[in-house]
This record gives sequence, C-alpha cells and structure tokens, in this order.
Amino acid sequence: MITEAKADGFRAILFARPGLVMLQSRQGSDLTSAFPDIAAAATRLGEDLVLDGELVVPHEGRLHFGELQRRAHRRGPSAVRAAAERPAYLIVFDVLQTGTTELLTRPYRERRAVLEGLFAREALTAPFTLCPSTANRATALDWLDPAWGAAGIEGVVVKGASQLYLPGRRAWIKVRARVTSEAVIGAVAGSLTSPLTLLLGRYDHSGALQLVARTTPLNTTARRDLAQQLTPAGSQHPWIGRHFNSGWGTHTELEYRPVRPDLVAEFIADTAVDAGRYRHPVRFVRLREDLAPDDLPPFGAGEPTSGG
Repeated sequence: MITEAKADGFRAILFARPGLVMLQSRQGSDLTSAFPDIAAAATRLGEDLVLDGELVVPHEGRLHFGELQRRAHRRGPSAVRAAAERPAYLIVFDVLQTGTTELLTRPYRERRAVLEGLFAREALTAPFTLCPSTANRATALDWLDPAWGAAGIEGVVVKGASQLYLPGRRAWIKVRARVTSEAVIGAVAGSLTSPLTLLLGRYDHSGALQLVARTTPLNTTARRDLAQQLTPAGSQHPWIGRHFNSGWGTHTELEYRPVRPDLVAEFIADTAVDAGRYRHPVRFVRLREDLAPDDLPPFGAGEPTSGG
C-alpha cells in the first residue's frame, strides 16, 4: 500500500495536448478559463500529458480553500488578475497518458514511477508539484496529525501499489485527520422533543453567537438525552431571524429551532475549516456539563485554519 498526503483543494484533471489544453473538475466542469496561469503553464510543457491532481491556492502560509473557491468563479480579465494576485498550483498525484501511451491499465507503482520521472527531468516544474507519497506507516500517521490541517493537509489517501486507474469509481481510501472541540448548542433541526441535528456556535469578540458547525444526524440515544435538557429559546436569541443554508455550498435554506444557548457540546470533526466554520458536518460526542459557554475560546480561535 502507498499513502499520499491529501491537500485541501479541488480534484482536477489536466489535458495538455498539442492544440488542446483543458483543466477539468471531478464533476466534468471546464475550469480552464478560471485558472489561466495553470493553462499557460500547460501550454508551455511541450509534452502530450494527461495529469490527475489537486488544484490549490496558497495564501497566508497555508493551502487556502476560500481563495481557491473565489478563483474558481472568476473568468476573463478578473481571472487573469486573480492569477497574478493568488497563483494556483496543481499537486500532481497521477499521470494517465504520456505522448500516445495511455497508462490507465498500468499498476499505480508504474504510473508513479513515470510521474516521478517527469519531475526528475524537470518536464514538470512550478506551478506543478509532485504529491508527497510514502510506504512508511509512521510518515503516513504523521500526516494525520491535525497540526497539518493548519497547513492545508486534510488527511491521506491510501492506494494499492498494483491498482489500475479506475475512472468514476471510488477505488482509493481517503482518511481525514480528526480533531475534538466544543461549541454551544444554538439551535436544532427537527423538534426539541426529537432533535435531528444540532447547530453549534461560538461567541465572537463582540459577543455575537456565530455558527461553527452542524452535526451529522443524531443517534436515538443522543436525541432522547438531549430532548430532556434543551430549552426553547426566548425572543432575544441571537439567531432569531437568521438564515442558514442546509449544507456547505448549497442555497437551500435550513429549517431550525433556536434553543437557549447554555449547553456545550463536544464534537469530532475533520480539519477543513473556512472563516471559522467547519465545512463538513461534525459528529456529536456528548454534552460537556463541566463547561459553560463563557469557558470556550472565542469564534475562530483554537480551531484548525485550513481555509477562510
């Protein structure tokens, strides 16, 4: 088995062929015009290549997912300016074709050797960079240290050395780094007698309660126990009238019921945090009856900072 460091970015396939350069997202969207810096570098390669990798934008000492998202929505002169201000990189972890030779049916170890050779002879240079890879278990475990989340490494991807490239199939194992943290229960989705998920918050320096995360669906035991301790919110609750989306990147409004923000929940999350908010749902662990909301760090403090 071979383990690669998983950067916090967009999966993208780059087609660099004579007369054709295209940067394609995992969903098949054409990102070429949004990243003219990558497209220009691909034009200069001088080799017929198809590369698979992670598109990233470094900023403030880390791989910054928020800046990457902003760049992905730019086109035309705006995209050119953004490329000059926030250059992108493609962290390459696979090569699918060189010249007229298709490599999809070659074992991963062979494709990796070809890829390393491209970097060794400097056929690929910045803004292309080789994805870190290891067969050493200790190194792989080190990449799962949440401290790497501050640099934008959200975990690892495990691949079989003999594995073929299987388009459209989940053939690799992704393992995210995990952290434990606490936040105030500010609202629930569902009812107070049977909460489905929790909306968690932290107070910022001005005293406003800011949304931090939404939990995954609660199990039956947690629903029952929480129903006995949640209290309906009064008219002064800070989230009265607020609108939250049902998920990251969606525009569907979430229906929720505010509760009195006096209970602290412990949760487990990955290290993908944007502007102080966890990008993916977190898992509720337990109530922290030994902690009060005032005992928690302010919003944005003490959390991984992989973006935002």
